Amino acid sequence: MKKFSEFRVGDTFHSTCSISDKELEEYLNFSRVRNAFLEERQNDEQIVSGRAILSRMEGEFTRLSQIYGNHLIFLGMDGDPNWENRNTRFLKPLYTDQVLKLKFTISQLEEIDDEFGKIIVDYEATDNDGETIVLSKRNIYRIKREPPRK
Repeated sequence: MKKFSEFRVGDTFHSTCSISDKELEEYLNFSRVRNAFLEERQNDEQIVSGRAILSRMEGEFTRLSQIYGNHLIFLGMDGDPNWENRNTRFLKPLYTDQVLKLKFTISQLEEIDDEFGKIIVDYEATDNDGETIVLSKRNIYRIKREPPRK
């Protein structure tokens, strides 16, 4: 795990994941999302909710060896001024069991106080063909400057 002082703007981290039918069903039950479009199956494929994709991406980010074990809390998402202050773009549908290749890029670092810093992370997910599924910019996390001692 990295300390706050070891992160640099431009650092990138990678992971892969997929969302199974069961995981999507559990997410939809938990979130109580009701959307007829998400309930339809076409050719045995289930489209995945955008929020479910973002939740999985954040989960994968927190499990990175460079991140896991530190005190980290999600603070929010700032809009990108180049996108009229929007944060996330879904460019192509994702279906259950489809592999996502994830890229996390540190886009900004900020000092908060003697105990915490702030890291701002851009997410990008592509499919096996390299086509972009989702872009999400300026995901903000508060991170402890010194990781907890084991």
